[in-house]
Amino acid sequence: MGNKRYELNDAQWAKMALLLPGKAGDPGRTGSDNRLFVNGCLWVLRSGAHWCDLPERYGRWKTVHRRFSRWCDTGVWERVFDALTTDRDNQYLMIDSTIVRAHQQAATGKGGRKNQALGRSRGGLTTKIHMLADALGRPLRFSITAGQAHDITAAPALLKGQQAGAVLADKAYDSNGLRETIAQMEAQAVIPSKRNRKVFIPHDTDLYKQRNRIERCFGRLKHFRRFATRYDRRTIHFAGFIHLAAAMIWLR
Repeated sequence: MGNKRYELNDAQWAKMALLLPGKAGDPGRTGSDNRLFVNGCLWVLRSGAHWCDLPERYGRWKTVHRRFSRWCDTGVWERVFDALTTDRDNQYLMIDSTIVRAHQQAATGKGGRKNQALGRSRGGLTTKIHMLADALGRPLRFSITAGQAHDITAAPALLKGQQAGAVLADKAYDSNGLRETIAQMEAQAVIPSKRNRKVFIPHDTDLYKQRNRIERCFGRLKHFRRFATRYDRRTIHFAGFIHLAAAMIWLR
């Protein structure tokens, strides 16, 4: 699986290159061939393979993995993603979540699954990825929790500091508290009422149809195998892969 379909094209690289540390002109030691390194990380992200199976042309796998880990710890992947999302469409925002299976290796090592956003359910170990997306269905912000966490727990943090004309979400997000949060944003809540709500709250059914864009976004992100299945024991490493995958959505 060493072919170049996993790699950045010239246009994508031109957009990403200026956002990375170690580029020419940066103070201190410059990174050795950032493009080759990022392509190596993309190969692992897309293929879902073990780091030790990284093709030799990307360099020694231990060196690439160590650098990937360092960039996760220092927030490089998230900063690159954030920089790419500045040209967003805030006509309305959407929130949703998806559950991903966690491979057994994600619960191994020191500390096991403790404090690493791993939950036990009937399907085994799971992690939930909560996402905020813009009106075009592009990712804007993520939260990672254990799989059994309720969708609504991550919603306030995802919406904090955001502006929009409306917020779209499915009925799992129907709560008075979240509706109040959206009202404080001076936005319209486009959320169907749960069956147990005593007085149903109407919503814009035509606008609600646009929510399928965030579902399609999750579908595109799951083409990256290390997004679709969690192999990483440390949540910060899994988050690094999530932000790299999301950056690729913005680079299309």
